[in-house]
Amino acid sequence: MNDEWKDMYKKPQEHEEQHTGPLLFYTELVIDHFTNPRNVGDLENPDGEIIVGDPSCGDQMKVGIKVCDDRIVDIKFKSYGCPGAIATSSMMTELVKGKTIEEALELTDDDVVIALGGIPERKKHCSLMGVTGLRGAIEDCCRKGARKPGKKHEKSVS
Repeated sequence: MNDEWKDMYKKPQEHEEQHTGPLLFYTELVIDHFTNPRNVGDLENPDGEIIVGDPSCGDQMKVGIKVCDDRIVDIKFKSYGCPGAIATSSMMTELVKGKTIEEALELTDDDVVIALGGIPERKKHCSLMGVTGLRGAIEDCCRKGARKPGKKHEKSVS
């Protein structure tokens, strides 16, 4: 058997070019949110919930929110996707938890990318999924009547 394949795994010499072709660089914060995502899971009886996806790359995520007094008091997500999709979804949950619905609706994918210290240009579409999921969960919450657009959420009296 030929051992030439072993040469592929040798460390490059200092004079050799280290990289050929495009690279994906993730910041330490992106790596942290990918390897230790925040707010992962399902909410029991969410006020709003949606599943969104990106057909161009196969990523998919579910976002659920709990709303009280017009604030997002809890948010969870589950994601099937690349490091960029998971990290941006995790950061999105951190940015909107405790915010009013109006404040959460102002969040953009650029806000999420900036909060993470940037992501590779060809992965920026991944940041859209988290914000799209958030907006969809808010719309579902409004549709269910758990929150009326422009009005405070009223607590039920039991």
